[in-house]
Amino acid sequence: MRALRFGFVAGPLIGVFWVMVAATTVAVVMSFATGGAFRPSLTLAAVWGALLWPASWREAGRAGPAVAAALMAAATLAGLGPVVIGNGVGTGARAVAALGLGAGAALPLGWMLAGLGRGALSRHAFEAAVIRFLTATGHVIFAAIVAIPFYVMVMTSLKSQQALLANPLDFSLDLDKGWGVFRSYVELFRDFNFGRYLWTSFYVSVLTVIITLLVSIPGAYAVARLRFTGRTLFSRSILLIYMVPMIVLALPIYIAFSMTGLRNTISGLILIYPVTTIPVALYMLQGYFRGLPAEVEEAGLMDGLTRLQVIWKITLPLSLPALASVALYVFMIAWNEFLLAFMLLDDPAKFTLTRGVAMLNSSEVPRQHLMAGAVIATVPIMLLFLGLERFMTKGLTAGSVKG
Repeated sequence: MRALRFGFVAGPLIGVFWVMVAATTVAVVMSFATGGAFRPSLTLAAVWGALLWPASWREAGRAGPAVAAALMAAATLAGLGPVVIGNGVGTGARAVAALGLGAGAALPLGWMLAGLGRGALSRHAFEAAVIRFLTATGHVIFAAIVAIPFYVMVMTSLKSQQALLANPLDFSLDLDKGWGVFRSYVELFRDFNFGRYLWTSFYVSVLTVIITLLVSIPGAYAVARLRFTGRTLFSRSILLIYMVPMIVLALPIYIAFSMTGLRNTISGLILIYPVTTIPVALYMLQGYFRGLPAEVEEAGLMDGLTRLQVIWKITLPLSLPALASVALYVFMIAWNEFLLAFMLLDDPAKFTLTRGVAMLNSSEVPRQHLMAGAVIATVPIMLLFLGLERFMTKGLTAGSVKG
């Protein structure tokens, strides 16, 4: 480890690994975006990584990384860069790949190794450079894991059957068709009743949220504030039912719902979904209620309020962040639930969205329709989460110190 704490050793090593990451990322992104031949050369990446690290020296000034980026871009266009570009790739795609590689390799490398000299490094300077490299690499890998499957899903949904048969691995988009690229989505709503599936999933999820909150709010408050026999045992065993795999309960639920006539009904789903969400809602809310100051509620009781009035007028207004996070979490569980819907619903007129998407997984249905259905199921809940994420984060962390 001591041998690494020299600028002329740590700099080239970090440069080599980072240029490898950048070259692989650019090659994958350009291949998916254009359908052209882009291949990372790890050997050339290692060479360029070792050569680029001096751009991060203090003596190189602010222009050092920019000059290194320009040199790498020019070398890539000349066929000497870390990304090898096939002969059939157009000039525009070549330029984008070269500029992206130059900027993505040299500029972040200058940030990672900023302030490092050629001699011995302090432990703080060495660890700071390593942490910056690991942080940047982690961001790239995480973004790729999340973005690539979603990109493939969206691009496949926008392609025609002929294009998929011609080259299933070409994920570029033909913009010459104009609005025709959305043909799969139009056919889903027109021929496969996806508008009905969306509505069914929406109101089933909303009703699940309402029922869950109606049951879990008084239950969590009782555990957090009231004293009764078995309170501690109940508090610690709330999540036990949530830890039982649903597949274990699938057969008993199917038999019970078949005998009572609840199978293949929306009311059956509305009855069973809260069973899976109430335990986790109870667990989340009781921790938050314990974190609220009991003195405020005691003051309300002394002013003549009943316990229910205290909950309605004092506790719930103070608990809005937790209630919002629980509601969002329960909504996502109900929206994405598949096993129970697949097991209990047979009538296409009553399918939820996840059940409708599963119906598309057939050799008789074009693959782009399945991907379009997956996009329709994913985008609404993703937008909802991104829009309300700050409330969910605030609610999940609130009450974590006390209780």
